[in-house]
Amino acid sequence: MTPRPANRVRIIGGTHRGRIVRFPAAPGLRPTPDRVRETLFNWLGQDLSGWRCLELFAGTGVLSLEAASRGAALAVAIDRNPALVEALSANARLIGAAVVEARVGDAKRALADERRQFDAILLDPPFGDDPWDWLLPACAARLAPDGRIFAEAGHWLEPSSGLATLRRDRAGQVHFHLLGPATGPT
Repeated sequence: MTPRPANRVRIIGGTHRGRIVRFPAAPGLRPTPDRVRETLFNWLGQDLSGWRCLELFAGTGVLSLEAASRGAALAVAIDRNPALVEALSANARLIGAAVVEARVGDAKRALADERRQFDAILLDPPFGDDPWDWLLPACAARLAPDGRIFAEAGHWLEPSSGLATLRRDRAGQVHFHLLGPATGPT
């Protein structure tokens, strides 16, 4: 496997497939690997037309850009690092992804303030953090009835009350999960 050049990733699907996303260096930044993104969008489906997506701990924002490339109606990306959010906004403008709403902010505060529901919530917090006790329940409250939560962690996750693990896999040190409502759509 050829190492990825630093500070750039490629959009792997949808209308912007093959476009390069550039971003500044940042401590602890781990862009979601191509293989993991491919699996995620195989699990969710390649066509996200009309979906509303929320990416917390966005970093490069490549998951939001991938969702926009696949037809999402809205891709909200939140990150604490202003330089990364500015780069994400610039990348979204460059490829014409007007549905990307990038904001500087804290994930916990963003979830507390957010009133919209989302079809997909994408989570990739720093592996050194352990926010899962509060993060999964808070995300479940913002999830549409048939929505999905995608979570990357350095270990296997157990879903919180009201959520069920639908799929899970591992790529190197990355454990990734697809969660949904435990009772399913009504």
